[in-house]
Parts: sequence; structure tokens; C-alpha cells
Amino acid sequence: MSQTSSATPRALQPFHLAFPVTSLENARAFYGDLLGCAEGRSSPEWVDFDFFGHQLVAHLSPEEAGHKSVNQVDGDNVPVRHFGVVLTMDDWHALAEKLRAAGTTFIIEPHIRFKGEVGEQATMFFLDPCGNALEFKAFADISRLFAK
Repeated sequence: MSQTSSATPRALQPFHLAFPVTSLENARAFYGDLLGCAEGRSSPEWVDFDFFGHQLVAHLSPEEAGHKSVNQVDGDNVPVRHFGVVLTMDDWHALAEKLRAAGTTFIIEPHIRFKGEVGEQATMFFLDPCGNALEFKAFADISRLFAK
């Protein structure tokens, strides 16, 4: 399988991520109701979500859910295990407000990281009800997503 150079435009393919949750009911409420992710197939042990065009699969595995370690990134304790989506700046601000209105506790408040640097980005971190860390970010200039 060949990898296309980052300089060559290509169609974005959806990713697939399977992750552990402590409760499918809580996962449905959070990913489906709060984040607005449509539910796909499911079983008594797992449920698919359309996570901004990507396939996210919550698997019931309470002993594996949650995050345990952090690393320092621009002065923040960033959960090592996390996932999320890069949004447009407008969508990022709208999601931050929606989460605030829903009473979400942020583990890293919405803010701009790497101000004035190549990697400047809006970021926020919060936990789902099963303890999994999510990061949503945005760039004023998306072409800088992979800039060094």
C-alpha cells in the first residue's frame, strides 16, 4: 500500500476506531444525544456511531475504559490516550458552547494552544461518561495541520 505525499490532495477516507466503555447506555447518551452522532449497527456488547463521518465503535469493556497517563503539551496535562476530530473554527466554537451549556466539565478548557507558532490551534479536552478522553481542535488555517 502506497502512501500519498502530504503535498498531494487526496480524498479523506473515514477512519475506524474501537474503544472501551463502561456502559452502552451512557455511550449512547453522550455520543448520540450530546454530540449528535447517528447510531449504526449494534449488539448487546457494542454500538457503532457516525463520528463526524468516521466509524466509532463503543465496546462494552469496563475494565479497559478511561485514561491513566498524561504528558505535558504547551503547559497542559494532556491525556496520553485520547481521540477526537479537527473541526472548522466556527464548528469548534459552537461545540464548546454546546458542551458548556450541557454542563460538561473540561479537563483542559477551550483555548488557543501554541499561540503565534506554526501549530497554533484551538483545543479542548473532556471526558465521556466512561472516562475516555476526547480532544476537539481547530486551525484558523487548516493547511497548517501537519506543518513543522
